[in-house]
Amino acid sequence: MTMTTLGFFLLLLSPAEDEGSDAPITAEELKPAAAVAAIDLTDAEVAQMLPKVIEQLKGYQKMRGFSLDNTVPPAFTFAPLPPDPSVPRRKLIAEAIALPDVERPADLRELLWADIGTLASLVRSQKVSCVELAALFIARLHEVDPVLHCVISYTEERALAQAQTLDDEIASGKWRGPLHGIPYGAKDLLAVKGTVTSWGANPYREQKIDADATIITKLDAAGAVLVAKLTLGALAMGDVWYGGKTRSPWNPERGSSGSSAGSAATVGAGALPFAIGSETLGSIVSPSRRCGNTSLRPTFGRVSRAGAMALSWSMDKLGPLCRSADDAALVFSAIHGADGIDLDAVDRPFIVPPVVDISGWKIGYLADSFEKSPEHRSVIKELESLGAEMVEVTLPDYPVSPMMVILFAESACAFDELTRSGEDDELVQQGPQAWPNSFRAARMIPAVEYIRAQRLRTLLMRDMAKSLAALDAYICPAGNFPSLATTNLTGHPAVVAPCGVRENGMPRSITFVGHPYDETRLLAIVSAWQKSTEHHHKRPPEVTAGE
Repeated sequence: MTMTTLGFFLLLLSPAEDEGSDAPITAEELKPAAAVAAIDLTDAEVAQMLPKVIEQLKGYQKMRGFSLDNTVPPAFTFAPLPPDPSVPRRKLIAEAIALPDVERPADLRELLWADIGTLASLVRSQKVSCVELAALFIARLHEVDPVLHCVISYTEERALAQAQTLDDEIASGKWRGPLHGIPYGAKDLLAVKGTVTSWGANPYREQKIDADATIITKLDAAGAVLVAKLTLGALAMGDVWYGGKTRSPWNPERGSSGSSAGSAATVGAGALPFAIGSETLGSIVSPSRRCGNTSLRPTFGRVSRAGAMALSWSMDKLGPLCRSADDAALVFSAIHGADGIDLDAVDRPFIVPPVVDISGWKIGYLADSFEKSPEHRSVIKELESLGAEMVEVTLPDYPVSPMMVILFAESACAFDELTRSGEDDELVQQGPQAWPNSFRAARMIPAVEYIRAQRLRTLLMRDMAKSLAALDAYICPAGNFPSLATTNLTGHPAVVAPCGVRENGMPRSITFVGHPYDETRLLAIVSAWQKSTEHHHKRPPEVTAGE
């Protein structure tokens, strides 16, 4: 970058100029700066542009006079392309949720790995109290946190008071549903009254937001008990936060990946029945892969993000990290739907999937991504054994990595004041791929290229709809970046689930991708597969402090 180009860049980050100050940029600075936008300009064109550019720069400074809280969205919305209505859809009929008939174990620690249905049955029958469950999982979190570094703050007082109220309701004959009394954790980018909401980052480690995120309110209404706020990589990237690095329960020498780091690690360690995470580009899928979770990344817009830290308004999604597809369905049933606050959130039908026979269902697979791993190839055979018709599929060929200027531009805007204040220096990660450098580099993304990427996104959604029209879902290794990037741009829902254990002892995971707004069918497929396999029941080595 030349000095004149650098000077123009610094102007974009500089404090406001006085109205009477000299021109903030010269023709000599403007011409090389145009190279950043990949356009060639003649001297005459530069001279003609200069007054307009100066006017724009002064306008930027005026706009910066208005403080924009992270909760303020831009005046546009994004919606995934619904499936073609002319393509027949499978009609699944809702059934009453059947809870297993189980007895109280002699040692309550046996419940650390229990599914939500088992815990719900024990609570409903009053064989185990909500207070006992809350205390059990709080104690387990205290056991694993010194090793995994997965908890930012405990909400013990809130949890035990809520659990006692829920026990009183059960005693009076009121049962809110299968999440009644079930403990959970929330990624610490979700606002909860009376707690610090740190976003995992030094500049915000004392931040308190006097509101509950919509997803917290919905889970409260369903009877779920929040016991802790969990770690995330700073500002929702990676697994490094202001307090350290979150670790995988399968090998604490390895990071948990992120950014839903604590959500994945706690569920993977048997320290929570489920947790809430978020994904913009892999932040549910990647840590679930590293920690052995079964997790749902819903269709964009299915779950309100009100009260959640904004990173990329057109890509952020909230979803549950769990131990099975059945558990994910129960949580999703409680959290989906519009709230009138998040303008992208919508109401679409969802039922907890019934048990289905997937014989004859068409499931695609990205053939070239299954060549290296026997664990991934085994999933194809397992689905075929259930009668599914496996079909090779190819994703549309789009420049999905360059299209991530959408994420980079939106995230830089979300944290514009952090960048201009210089407080981004307080973030732990400062490398070339870290947020501070990304936010600064995003200043050089022309608005024209951002909008071009959004237009390509429209074409990508159309072509994905055509490619998947004849399929019920498709599968690929959870680490497949082209699929991950494509489906985060298009807003498709996905379930990531363990499919085996590698030679190094780490879990191997598969991703199932479904049609927009059809989480019922997607979860039904994964549930059928999990009922015929044992992959999701495998546990990591025991993790406690001192071991």
